[in-house]
Amino acid sequence: MNTADLAPFHQPGTPGYLDACHSFQLAVPVDPAGAFVARSVTDVVRATDVARRTGLPLRVSTTGHGMGATAPVTGALLVNPQMDDAVRIDPEARTARVPAGARWADVIAAAVPHGLTAVHGSSGTVGVVGFLLGGGISFYGRRFGVAANRLRSITIVLADGEVTTASAHENPDLFWALRGGGGGFGVVVEVEIALVPMRRIVTGMTVWDAAEAHRLAPAWQRWSVTAPPEVTTSLRLLSVPPLPTVPPQLAGRHILAIDGAVSAVGDADVPAAERILSDLMTPLTGLAEPIMNTWTTAGPEALPLTHMDPAEPIPFHSDTALLEPLDADGWSSLLNAAGVGSSTSLLSVEFRQLGGAFAEPPADGGVFSHTPAAFLYWACGLPGEQTGKELAGVRDALLPYRTGFTAPTFADHVDQPRRTYDETTRARVERIRATVDPGGLFAGGVEPIRD
Repeated sequence: MNTADLAPFHQPGTPGYLDACHSFQLAVPVDPAGAFVARSVTDVVRATDVARRTGLPLRVSTTGHGMGATAPVTGALLVNPQMDDAVRIDPEARTARVPAGARWADVIAAAVPHGLTAVHGSSGTVGVVGFLLGGGISFYGRRFGVAANRLRSITIVLADGEVTTASAHENPDLFWALRGGGGGFGVVVEVEIALVPMRRIVTGMTVWDAAEAHRLAPAWQRWSVTAPPEVTTSLRLLSVPPLPTVPPQLAGRHILAIDGAVSAVGDADVPAAERILSDLMTPLTGLAEPIMNTWTTAGPEALPLTHMDPAEPIPFHSDTALLEPLDADGWSSLLNAAGVGSSTSLLSVEFRQLGGAFAEPPADGGVFSHTPAAFLYWACGLPGEQTGKELAGVRDALLPYRTGFTAPTFADHVDQPRRTYDETTRARVERIRATVDPGGLFAGGVEPIRD
């Protein structure tokens, strides 16, 4: 095929190709036949036209956080939507129009001056569109639910090049399927989301030596069962590298960290939020003296810094599951498998608190709109045989507590167990996907189901 036939897609080895193939997940090769950064809706339409004319599959990626979640891009064309438009806030309607390519940091910066924020991810560098299409688990989620429920409309370029709006009133079946359906529908170029009022939060992290996890983790779980919806936390075992940017009391240590946020909305709500934090931390700090405590009252712009997610691309291998509560034997098995009291290659073993609004099905939700699970588990380490063995060991320890389902954005390797919905839902999703993409132009971007 003449390279001119692929224009505007860039060829391997060229600067434009490298820019378009940028990916946060460095463990997954990104080697498409051609790659292109789309700056406008017209660019995206042109990209779909080229793919359709040449018969090459079309894949979509922005930040590349989930690059490993679907089939390799080898032999496909890759379009990277990075719209030139800015995030637009309507403070009266409490909505934001967000172009493809925008990160959560962009939305938060635009919304906070209006006393608003988004139901966003733990990292400001994550792309908004991909997070929302995968449902979205937020530190505001126990109060406001799955982030995809905040979507009001989605503008998408379909396989035939048509620019279509999906919402509760326009193309409602497509709107339902896009929110957690597993990809392969088209190229989303803009979303409109509902914002929430938020001027103050209580956020931070308390850290102990990992050896204290046998006492603290079950106590944290007992608290989580009756915790008010204003608070969402995570419990993590972290292997902290000895880097200059790491606090010296943590560098090179295996630690237990509890972090998250209590939403206060305004100044008048801060005392109640601080009491919620005290109800969590007072019993825990009574069991074991922390190494570090950073909880404070701040503006919503502080939340993306709380979880200390890496800002730069890294290679990693991971595993995930939605879980029921663990009993005493479960915590013991899990903590032993996660390397507490011994060495481990795992960088993080996390339990994200669910419940509250996460468990409440909205009247107009999408495919992934809620989950009855108690916790979301996610663990990762640098790629390698030892990491694979340890992830398998943790998976075995958690087997009695797995619900059989996963949260879409956390299942980021194509070969790991993953299931977002049941077979009846799957059949409906497939029918809608076949309607909007009958030729399978985007089929390589469909997230597989693996039990």
